[in-house]
Amino acid sequence: MATVRIPTPLRKHTDGQEEVSASGTTIDEILTDLDKNYPGIKARICDEYGAVRKFVNIFANEEDIRYLDNLQTPIKDSDEVSMIPAIAGGAA
Repeated sequence: MATVRIPTPLRKHTDGQEEVSASGTTIDEILTDLDKNYPGIKARICDEYGAVRKFVNIFANEEDIRYLDNLQTPIKDSDEVSMIPAIAGGAA
């Protein structure tokens, strides 16, 4: 099982847990397993078409999946998956 780091805004879906385990050989399978164990979490990460929402960044071992194989990025049991909400801001 891979370790999945959950950002604070999504921890309400994981009973407050910062890290959870999920099974799968791709990011998509990891998200599906997460949703099985924590219903509703995948809908917060992916849009109605199944694509990762623009304001969510997913990293596999510190590499942005958008520059890898996106949702088909391969995952091994020893890997760490991190979900990080995008932060917007500007000059005051």
